[in-house]
Amino acid sequence: MKIGNKEFDLKNHAYVMGILNVTPDSFSDGGKWNDKGRAMRHTQEMIEQGATIIDIGGESTRPGYTLISDEEEISRVVPMIEMVKKNFDVPVSIDTYKSRVAEAALDAGADLVNDIWGLKYDPDLAGVIARKNAPCCLMHNRKEPDYTDFIADFLKDMQETIDIAKKAGIADENIILDPGVGFGKTYENNLEIINKLECMHTLGYPILLGTSRKSVIGLTLDLPADQRMEGTVATTVIGVMKGVAFVRVHDVKENYRALKMTEAILGR
Repeated sequence: MKIGNKEFDLKNHAYVMGILNVTPDSFSDGGKWNDKGRAMRHTQEMIEQGATIIDIGGESTRPGYTLISDEEEISRVVPMIEMVKKNFDVPVSIDTYKSRVAEAALDAGADLVNDIWGLKYDPDLAGVIARKNAPCCLMHNRKEPDYTDFIADFLKDMQETIDIAKKAGIADENIILDPGVGFGKTYENNLEIINKLECMHTLGYPILLGTSRKSVIGLTLDLPADQRMEGTVATTVIGVMKGVAFVRVHDVKENYRALKMTEAILGR
């Protein structure tokens, strides 16, 4: 798969997507990187530690988050995208579900759109992605965790997202799927989808797993967000064993090392 100017060998390797939140209110690192100098140093650190994509987000999606305007989100992310692209040879992902923000980010140099609503929030987003011929990561989400048969309903929801992408003209080779741990799911649903990630292979697309510091880890270990690194590493190992192509994390060094060790044991 090609993202930006980089080729990713998804049949033989998994890759780390490092998180750069430029928000004042993100659940685990709000306000830490929304200054250009600090963001640049953190980006360099993540690349040195093994990140091969940097995911930039300008609006928190934590539970109870405050919706911000397109203009404010654009003003947060565009300068950071331009800074990363100017200083580092690394693909940049824009974490947004809004078409106007995605278009501005892609115009500023972003290489991938990471949409937490799987093209179901903004009806114009799929068209922007298709028109720009951009790769995208499409996440499973629901407003309420109301399921009859969780895995069957989950796969049906994901197929609906794929159908939206295909109808808009998004190329197969540009699609990544994310199971959406922590979104539209109960605690038990979150554990189940991590345990059954292999069910997503029937859909035929690379998988990105994003569990970093999330509430499912906090609830399991009874720990605050800044103490969930080991729990995240455990999910990374399970994800790699189950064939995910990407892990999206805050703690790059530890997760990258765990990923490489897991791949060595698996003979990759």
